Amino acid sequence: MDQPIGVIDSGVGGLTVASELMRQLPKEKLIYLGDTLRCPYGPRPKEEVIQFTMEMVDFLLKKDIKLLVVACNTATAFTLELLQEKLAIPVIGVIQPGARAAIKMTQKMQIGVIGTEGTIASKAYPEALHSINSEIEVHDLACPLFVPMVERGVLNGPDAYSVIEDSLHSIKEKQQIDTLILGCTHYPLLKDTIQAVVGDAVHIISSGEETAREVSAIMGYHQTLYEGERIPMHEFYTTGSWEVFQQIANNWLNIPINIIENANIVID
Repeated sequence: MDQPIGVIDSGVGGLTVASELMRQLPKEKLIYLGDTLRCPYGPRPKEEVIQFTMEMVDFLLKKDIKLLVVACNTATAFTLELLQEKLAIPVIGVIQPGARAAIKMTQKMQIGVIGTEGTIASKAYPEALHSINSEIEVHDLACPLFVPMVERGVLNGPDAYSVIEDSLHSIKEKQQIDTLILGCTHYPLLKDTIQAVVGDAVHIISSGEETAREVSAIMGYHQTLYEGERIPMHEFYTTGSWEVFQQIANNWLNIPINIIENANIVID
């Protein structure tokens, strides 16, 4: 089926999911929309997150997408069930795939979760983890400084290390944690620095790989995979300034600048 896959995120973080989709499904076209103008979503009220997410979804539906990936954890927590009920196409979030990957990895049954204020307050990850294994002990922590730092393009170096070390102080003290879920798709862009702070003994889980695997399985089940031969031309959109978006897209996805089209759009 020649329709594209739609991916939405509050900003650039969903590029970590897009990267995995491109790697695992190299013939599928993606249309990505990052709401950088109104990022971050984490501190926003639930009703506002729902409104913004629905506006992004409406934009992508006009592109005739065949499947929607909600790559933002906060938006997943607040809108996934609503979207799955409302839309006629499959809708996949990032929380359940991340939870399943963490449970496969942990040996001590002690899992840490870091995310935005909205994601942590929603308790979506503890609920997802406990729905699979009620004996898992979950230690969650909001890290509100991470998303703005990524959106500024500060991904490593002394400043990033200092912010991450201060933010993770309390969770680092919990020596029993052997697995840490990056409960925001922005956070994998900080993965190397986060790993340096928490130590090599802690396994870090980002949901991109598992989410892409789930997308592949669902499209295989619905027989909507593209079966021809092509190098797809992806489309990337952002609601705000495109300079940092372009820089991170190029660094993370290793794609040429000219693939990023019509960047400066504003959602009504």
